[in-house]
Amino acid sequence: MDRRKRLLRIGETLERFFGDPHWWPGESPFEVAVGAILTQNTNWANVERAIGRLKAEGVLEPRALHGLDDETLADLIRPSGYFRIKAKRLKAFLDVLCGDFGGELEQMLSGDLPQARQRLLGISGIGEETADSILLYAGGRPVFVIDAYTRRILSRHGIIDGKPTYGELQHLFMTCLPCDAGLYNRYHALIVETGKRYCRKEPRCGACPLRGIAGRDGGGKTGPAVAEPAVRRRGRETCSSGKKSSRRDSRKTGTPLS
Repeated sequence: MDRRKRLLRIGETLERFFGDPHWWPGESPFEVAVGAILTQNTNWANVERAIGRLKAEGVLEPRALHGLDDETLADLIRPSGYFRIKAKRLKAFLDVLCGDFGGELEQMLSGDLPQARQRLLGISGIGEETADSILLYAGGRPVFVIDAYTRRILSRHGIIDGKPTYGELQHLFMTCLPCDAGLYNRYHALIVETGKRYCRKEPRCGACPLRGIAGRDGGGKTGPAVAEPAVRRRGRETCSSGKKSSRRDSRKTGTPLS
């Protein structure tokens, strides 16, 4: 079974097992973007506590947050860990958002996708995973997010060897899967759920929904190939892979995996 079919089968298997994860949690795209920065090097429970403090102070909107002094902001996001570093990163992000785009996140994330991505990557403290999380989950842009769980699952199931770069892994997903923000949203969220519950550093393979899919040693049953999903035709935009994509809220259903 080629890598494209195996990736489709993994996604379809996880979706059947977990259902729609409805990720990323957030009441607004701006809250999602803030969460993407705060979640660096910490768990989501700590991020929720920090965001809750920002909401309690009534500052979870671009201009209000930008107007806070560094110490006040750092204290409010203290539960997220590395709070002084993250305060500087948030301020750098807000400098661009408020200074160049009048606090309009949709405008900041719109337009040519590679340019929007480079804009985020040019902000101090925002790397590829954070930038892509903001684009996908806050902006609904069709870009696949790569994280440690993705690398671990693909390696253990024999889909990758060695240490491919972030860009190489992203290219693999974005050429093998239909270019659809909703699908990318769900697939990545399902990978994260699998990584947290089963594909840990000490794996729980016996209970994992992917246990029947061949791993590095070639074990397990391959099962039937998953048919390629049909890509919806309207409102499409071009992915960085060159495909066309449906432009929609990435938190909505999007193209089905099966």
